[in-house]
Amino acid sequence: MKVKLSIILSLLITLLCANQLQAQEKAFPKKGEGIALFLKRHNRTGADYQKQFIELNKSKLGKGNTLRMGVKYTLPPLQGKEAAVAAAKRANYEPLFGKELASYKVTSSELKGACFYLVSGHGGPDPGAIGRIGSVELHEDEYAYDIVLRLARNLMMKGAKVHIIIQDAKDGIRNDKYLSNSKRETCMGSPIPFNQVRRLQQRCDKINALFKQDKYAYKRAIFVHVDSRNKGHQTDVFFYHQDKNSESKNLAKTMRSTFTHKYNKHQPGRGFTGTVDGRNLYVLRHTTPASVFVELGNIQNSFDQQRIILSDNRQALANWLCEGFVTDYNRYKKKTR
Repeated sequence: MKVKLSIILSLLITLLCANQLQAQEKAFPKKGEGIALFLKRHNRTGADYQKQFIELNKSKLGKGNTLRMGVKYTLPPLQGKEAAVAAAKRANYEPLFGKELASYKVTSSELKGACFYLVSGHGGPDPGAIGRIGSVELHEDEYAYDIVLRLARNLMMKGAKVHIIIQDAKDGIRNDKYLSNSKRETCMGSPIPFNQVRRLQQRCDKINALFKQDKYAYKRAIFVHVDSRNKGHQTDVFFYHQDKNSESKNLAKTMRSTFTHKYNKHQPGRGFTGTVDGRNLYVLRHTTPASVFVELGNIQNSFDQQRIILSDNRQALANWLCEGFVTDYNRYKKKTR
């Protein structure tokens, strides 16, 4: 009996230690290390990693961006080959989701063989639309990013391959009503340009490069935004597709049907007025995979604000978008049999 208990305790300790190592996104510097050596020790080399590191830890750095002994620093997320190696070591683990939700279980194979490129609108130097509740500012990029993270996790739990294009190493999935604002976001590790065209082209280039590498038959992209209109203008969720792309149009229609069904189920009699339209948007014109552009509501309207500031509502939006993807993937598989 004592031997069995000893074995069980040993296993528990091993598991706990493994989880701590997996969740470790912070580290202490060694004596004499500068930023470059510190990052190199953690498999992060190059100017982009250094810029991210300084942005993430600027309040903890010494004069001239020196490292302080005894201070734990946040590491920027791994990118490229380093990320692939880390991912292989950490199956079902995504640090971008935050410490509590980084580990996830694949609960079904519904989306096995599907690949997604998720883009939250704006980010970095551009907060997007700004709404207000009293003295609190609601930044579009923060709420869109939180919903994208939730959507990514849902998709991964169903067996999909997911690329999160816009990233923030600190935020994770948050349950607060009022999400703190920052300019830390990157395009998979690269600083986001201030110039609008360069900013949009950067994310399109990233998606298109990944699209060429990914060996999946079903590949889809989604751009998640929150609109800004007159305060009195309450809106539903709108879906925009690429012109002359039937797969993009089918996806947008499937998303709308999913939302219509969900509102009829959860709020009978409310109705749903969200529409599907082709739209000549830059990211839709310059992105290779079939894509959908989603506007989740009017960030200025007090009713629409509830749709994004309540964490349960953000999760519901992510759940419904995920369900739309599942339905569209099933349609695609039937079509290509």
